[in-house]
Order: sequence, then structure tokens, then C-alpha cells
Amino acid sequence: MPLSEHEQRLFEQIERSLAEDPKFASAVRASDPRFHARRRVLVAAGVVVAGLALLIYGAVIKIPAVAVAGFVVMLASLIFAAQSHRRSQSPDLHVVGGTTSRRRPRGRSGRRGSFLDRMEDRWRQRPEGHR
Repeated sequence: MPLSEHEQRLFEQIERSLAEDPKFASAVRASDPRFHARRRVLVAAGVVVAGLALLIYGAVIKIPAVAVAGFVVMLASLIFAAQSHRRSQSPDLHVVGGTTSRRRPRGRSGRRGSFLDRMEDRWRQRPEGHR
């Protein structure tokens, strides 16, 4: 339901006054889930580098257990980073005064389908002239 002109003006006025308040802006930024997701991705990237260093160190000193541990640390950190990045791209996460991305339609079960499912969907949606 659209807002009346008066309500829109009041809403814009409230937005401007809140945007000018630095204390409010820092409080919103601190509670922004995207900010935390970005930070988790950066921390995971640092742990990937540490895992790579551990992997190389284990290979140089010829202790396979250390090299394998480095690989496991890298792999776990990459999985954690990928999940955090995926969550940060969620359209449900938004900031006051920010914009939300549109929700993309996904597969039949609400999850992204397999490669073959997507290819079948593209085949069905191709222009009529090519059939």
C-alpha cells in the first residue's frame, strides 16, 4: 500500500535526521548482519593463508601430518568463507536506509537446482523460433 505524500515527506524527514546522527549510524552498522558476514569472510581468508603456510611448512620439514593439518584448516576455512559469503548475499539482510536485492526465483524445492535442471529450464524457455 503506497504512502500518501504527507507520509512520504515525514518518512524522508525521519530518514534524513537518522542519517545525520553518527551514534545511530555506528549502532546500526554494528548490528548489520552483512557487516559481520564480511568480517567473517576476511577472517576466513586469513585462516586460509595460515593453513597454506602450515601446508608448505609441513612439506618442507617433511612431516605429512602437519601438511595434512594445514590442508584441512584451509579446506574448513574456505567452506566457512563460502557459507558466510552466501549468507551475506541473502536478500533478507538489509540495512536501514539501504536497499535490498530482489529475490531470484529458484528451483522447484526452493533450492538451486542441479546443472541439468537449469539446462532443462533454459531449453524450455528458449524462443519459439528455434524449436
